[in-house]
Amino acid sequence: MHSKSNGYQRSAWAFMGPGVALVLLAMYIPVVYTMYLSLTDYNGLDTPQFVGLQNYVTMFSDPSFLMSLLNTAIWVVGTLIVPVGVGLLVAYLSFGLKWASLFRIPFLIPYALSGVAIGVVFNFILQNGGALSQAMAFFHLPGADTHWLEVAPLNTIVMILASSWQGIGVNALLFIVGLQSIPKEPLEAARIDGANGLRLFTTMIWPLLRPSTTIVVGLSIVNSLKTFDIVETMTQGGPNRISETLGVTMYSDTFQNSQYGLGAAVAIFLTIVTVAASVLYLRRQLAIGDSSGSGKVAEA
Repeated sequence: MHSKSNGYQRSAWAFMGPGVALVLLAMYIPVVYTMYLSLTDYNGLDTPQFVGLQNYVTMFSDPSFLMSLLNTAIWVVGTLIVPVGVGLLVAYLSFGLKWASLFRIPFLIPYALSGVAIGVVFNFILQNGGALSQAMAFFHLPGADTHWLEVAPLNTIVMILASSWQGIGVNALLFIVGLQSIPKEPLEAARIDGANGLRLFTTMIWPLLRPSTTIVVGLSIVNSLKTFDIVETMTQGGPNRISETLGVTMYSDTFQNSQYGLGAAVAIFLTIVTVAASVLYLRRQLAIGDSSGSGKVAEA
């Protein structure tokens, strides 16, 4: 019996071995190597020289890094307010309507485009003398001479709006899936009790949308922390690095300034922040869900 059990274990490891090896090669080994590089002075050509935590000290004393940290925080807040909020509004207003799928198509089409494509389109619109400035000048509107991509934090705000144009549709789709999963009986009972409009949404629909909201908000937080493509396409982090995010700072330090150790330190910091934000958010949501479930059991 014991030998038979060992045979099952060997067979299991034989099946799992290639997958485990692939994960180690593709994920964990690069992370460990990046951690090592973050403790060295390395220009990509010479032998890395161990400098301890000097790269982290340099990173936190660099005004450009502190600006990119602030911009990343603005991205997190902005993408929670605009694409998540508008996506929820689109889903709620279109849910149950006839021809609702046709109403949602214009919001879903931008999601099929890449971040680089979105950046190119909005760079054409928002650049100095671009389409927006020309249209405002044609209609004699104030602000036609605004430098949308050259003034902080205005450049970060307009890039968030450009990113939101892409993200609203998929968020609306996820919220629609959540709305479709809500049982009709509690909503009908609430309507009989006089709950309609905003009251019905806040007391019934919003709490029942918690699983979908957890997914949408969690994805939004992670994606905003990793923002790179739209910023790199529209401003390259400029002018004078005032619109950089942590992802752009990591790229600039590593591949443009050839400071691989400093870039690796930014990468490790970004990884820690992303993992910590995800874990804290999910733990909080699970704790709220458990307390809600316990309350319902106690009431029963």
